[in-house]
Formats: sequence, C-alpha cells, structure tokens
Amino acid sequence: MNEWRDTYCGEVTADQVGQRLTLAGWTARRRDHGGLVFIDLRDHTGLVQLVVNPDRAPEAAVVAHDVRGEFVLRARGEVVRRAPEAVNPNLPTGAIEVQVDELEIVSRSDPLPFQLDEENVDEIVRLRYRYLDLRRERMQRNLRLSANVIGAIRDTMEEQGFIDVWTPSMTLGTPEGARDFLVPVRLQPGKFFALAQSPQLFKQLFMVGGLDRYYQIATCWRDEDLRADRQFEFRQLDLELAFPVREDVLGVLERVVVAAFEASGKTPPIRPFPRLAYAEAMLRYGTDKPDVRFALEIQDTTDVTRGSEFGVFSGAPVVRYLVAPRAFSRAELGRLEEFAKEWGAKGLAYVVVDESGDVRSPIAKFLSERELEAFRAPPGSTVLFAADTEPIVERVLAALRSHLGAELGLIDDSQEAFLWILDFPLFLHDEETGRWTFVHHPFTAPMPEHEDLIESGPGSALSQHYDLIWNGWELGSGSIRIHRQEVQERVFRAMGMSDEEAQAKFGWFLDALRMGAPPHGGFALGIERFVALMAGESTIREVIAYPKTASGSDPLTGAPTPIPQEVLAELGIKVTADPI
Repeated sequence: MNEWRDTYCGEVTADQVGQRLTLAGWTARRRDHGGLVFIDLRDHTGLVQLVVNPDRAPEAAVVAHDVRGEFVLRARGEVVRRAPEAVNPNLPTGAIEVQVDELEIVSRSDPLPFQLDEENVDEIVRLRYRYLDLRRERMQRNLRLSANVIGAIRDTMEEQGFIDVWTPSMTLGTPEGARDFLVPVRLQPGKFFALAQSPQLFKQLFMVGGLDRYYQIATCWRDEDLRADRQFEFRQLDLELAFPVREDVLGVLERVVVAAFEASGKTPPIRPFPRLAYAEAMLRYGTDKPDVRFALEIQDTTDVTRGSEFGVFSGAPVVRYLVAPRAFSRAELGRLEEFAKEWGAKGLAYVVVDESGDVRSPIAKFLSERELEAFRAPPGSTVLFAADTEPIVERVLAALRSHLGAELGLIDDSQEAFLWILDFPLFLHDEETGRWTFVHHPFTAPMPEHEDLIESGPGSALSQHYDLIWNGWELGSGSIRIHRQEVQERVFRAMGMSDEEAQAKFGWFLDALRMGAPPHGGFALGIERFVALMAGESTIREVIAYPKTASGSDPLTGAPTPIPQEVLAELGIKVTADPI
C-alpha cells in the first residue's frame, strides 16, 4: 500500500504465512508475559496479534515495554501460524500472528477518559470525546453502513434517470412546520437569510425548468426540539419528478429501500409496500405512523355507548378501546392510568376478564348487556377505554398501544414493516389561531375531486400527500404538488393569507407557476432515520458522526457560544437576552 502499511490489520490471512508485512494501527490491548509481549493491533478492519520476542528482536522488545493503550504503532514482521491451542476461532485473524522484527511508536496517547470496550459510558462523555468514540466498533459499523446506504441510494436514483443537482442552503424562509435558523448578512445589516428547512421550492422550480427528474442528498436545518429522531441539521434524500402519478413516486422510493437493504446484506421487504388511508390509520392505531408489527388495534364503540348509564361514555364525543392480552392487576392498572394521564387522559376505564371468564371492573354495573357484549374479550385480557375528544382519544390510545406492545413483548422484531399512509387531509384546523393550516406543506395538491372544497369545505378536503413508515418511524413525506398558480393562491387564501402577503412571500414562486409549470411531485426521505433503523439503533445520534445533545449543545466544541459584541455590531445585531 505504502511505507506505513502493506495491508490492513483485519485482512492478514493464513495465505500470507511466511511473508513479511508492515502493519499500522492502534494498540487495542497489550499483555506482557515476562519477556514475550503480545499486542493486539487494531484498525477499522479488525485486530491482528503482534508477538514481540526479545530473543528475536531485542530493540523492538524495548519499545514494546513502553507501549500503552491506544498508542499508534507501526510494526514489521513475519506472519506465522499460531500454535493449535492458541488459535482464537472468534477472531478472523485468530489462526495467525505476526512475529515482530521492528516496532515504532508513531504517536502516544494520554490515559483515556473511558475505555473503548467499556459499556454504558455517559453520552455527554462520549460526545465530548467523539473522536475516541468513533474508534469503537459500533460507530465504525454505523458510519460505514450509512456510507453503503447512501451509495446504494445514489446508484438507484441514477439508474432511474434522476440527476444530482445542488441547491443553496441560505434562502428565503418558507413555512414547513418548524422555526428557521437565521443567518445575518454583513453587507445588508438588519437582513437575514434562512437556512433551508428543505429544498422544497427549489426542486419544484427544477420541474418548471424542465429537468424532469432531480435528486439530492440535501442537508436541511430546522430549529425544533431535539428528540431521538430529530437533530437541528440532518440529511434527506430529496427528489422531484415531472408528469408523475402517485404510484410513480412510491415506486421510486420502494426501489431505493430495496437497494439499500441489498447493499447492507439484508433481506429486502417485498414490493409493493402495503398502503393504508390516513383516516383508517387514525381509527385503527391512533397515529399516522403506526407500528404494524403487532396487532392490538383500536376499536370504536362511540355509537354503542351513546345511551350508556356510564356518564363518562355517554357524554364523550368519542369512545374507543383496545384489548390487551393480559388480565392486569390493580397495581398494573394504576400504572397504566398514570401513563394515560401523561398523554392527556382524564382517567382510564377498564374491564378485566380473568382466566375463568369472570368480569372485574368498577364500571361494569353501569354497562348494559349490549355494551358488555360489544366489549366482550377473551379470558385473560383487559379492555382499556379512552373517552374524550377525538384527538385526545387518538393520542392516548396510540401511546398506550405502543407502550403495551413493548411491555408485553407483542412486537415481532423479526419483521421489517414498511407501510404507506395515503389520503391525508389537506388542511388542519389550528385551535390557537382559529385558521386552517397545512398538514404537509402549503404546496401540496388536493385530490382532483376535492379541489372545490378548498373554499367550501377545507376540513373535508383530502390531499395527494403520502408518508413512508418503517416499524412505527416516519421515514419521510411527499406529495403531488400544486402546479397551477390559481390553485396555489386559493390554498394560501384558505390559510388566511391575503393576496398581498402571498405576493410578498411567494411572488417569485407564483410567477414561476404562471410560466408553464408541469404536474410534478416528489418526496423527502430522512437519511439518518433510515440508517438508524437499518443499524438497529433507537436514536439517530448513533449514526451521526458529530450530533448535538438533546439540549442542542455540542459537547465536543462547546458550541453554541456567545459572540463578541464588536462582531454583532458589525452585523447590526444587538443581543437583549443573557446567555443561559
């Protein structure tokens, strides 16, 4: 390879016995056996055992006695077979070792803040010393998996006729569901760019510009609370195509998913992926991103309980329930009620059916035979109810379903459950402002047959919006877009935006729609979410080289930090809040 090494540590094989090789890497482990020194030398491919024998290489033995963990070494020696009793069958290089003739300490290491094989290291410590954390097998595996997935995505997109086009990060802010990060402009004090939450309007303009099929692994920025599946900055597979029908877009994404699985050595999901309407998903699972690897579906009993003597049921707009396959104790039911209250429930009504089929419930005496028959459950189960407004009932039972799926071991971890959610509402009523707002974004086209509902019945209008779900995680969203300027203006008006405001914010885009915009649609797939699930990780921080903590801080560099006043003055900025 070069003067530093002839091959990688993990790639030395028995076929090279008798050869002299130069190797380089980090000291994973050093063992001094009273003369003989054994060193496990590590690089990104694995380990190889070095043996330093003072009778064979006295100068190397002197160096070896100084070696400590994570020292960087270069060694030259002969590949030999290990004695049969010393073979390590759990190591790819376990049948051989290298008898060292020359040993050089290339770089020394201070004692580490944590050992690389140490479990349960505090995450803040891991991120503060991320360069050490990156040496660990877990992070090496995850980042290399990410590279393989992105390579497969690029190959698949280009096979399908898409071209990679870069879009600017600094742009005009657009409403996409999160706050913008702002960038001051020194040459124009008091004015700001917004960091793009996505290339949404730029990619739509590509279609107006005749590019036909665009894609990009785009970096996006959103100022929102960080969670297991969110970071301030993230990547997405961003794509758009002209003259599509919905199935065209879904087909592109399904090919991407299958290619990524194949590149990762995993069995790909079967195409086409199942489809489920939004309304049905909310009714059966309480969420638009259901984990369908287990049943435990929500059932509606609103009509049955309209005349109930149990006032909580009869007075609630919506009553729904799920049947857990366990007869819970009172203590367990108390914990479940507290959990439900955390999600907005006022309480948690229940009917327990014990193993003998007897019913145990404080509300049973208020329920008619008709109601009890409707709620009938098998022995050894519990019926759990939520009664409230529809959004609260959906939220509570969705959370309860997920909780029980995990707690009761109902989830089939061997499955990879992909699911398309279709036919979303076009608008959502904002209780705070009293206005209609978008569900996906304001550039989503209504169903053709629902276009007239934009003004007359916005709450009933369905959109051409679709989401891709994997094991209960939303991987991304897309839609067929509005391609006619007059329809776009009608949507803006339905959201309470005046023509003057629409012109001020989106005049440049509306102008483009007036100049021969073809029908078009696209999608954005969250790269980090996709890779995290592929790697079996529960948080995207484990597949990002340098993530932020949940507080939005970077322990490695100490950012964010205050900026000197003279720098802010040059930008025309005055800070009125003290740093936290």
